[in-house]
Amino acid sequence: MSRVSAEESSLNQFREKCAENGLKVTPQRTAIYEELFRSKEHPSADLIYQKVRKKLPNISFDTVNRTLLTFSRLDVIRVVEGYGEAKRFDPDLEPHHHFRCIICNSIIDFQEQTFDEINIPKSISKQFNVLHKKVVLEGVCEPCKKVKE
Repeated sequence: MSRVSAEESSLNQFREKCAENGLKVTPQRTAIYEELFRSKEHPSADLIYQKVRKKLPNISFDTVNRTLLTFSRLDVIRVVEGYGEAKRFDPDLEPHHHFRCIICNSIIDFQEQTFDEINIPKSISKQFNVLHKKVVLEGVCEPCKKVKE
């Protein structure tokens, strides 16, 4: 699937999710989602704000942040916890996992079927309703490893 059709497909899914949840598809919400979708960095609200502001100079950081949190609540995107840093966001709802560099804090997506198939321990499933399974591996990415050498 080409990048343009992938983006259009994602935008259509975004519009459908908004409609299902009674959320109006405004130019601001669309611009925020588009910037998030285009980014492969798992951006923070501030990074999205800086990019959206170029198109919509009157948009506030609070609007961007609240919109991202609303998208997360509606399962349009996922929150990637910041591990002591700002929350970051991920538009990819397909099963995948993350590698986080402990030096530069980059987050890299990866696929691993065995991680997708991890069984939920009974002690957890009895007490909690697990919605998503995600493995986060931490270490040093290749660029940071080269700098350290």
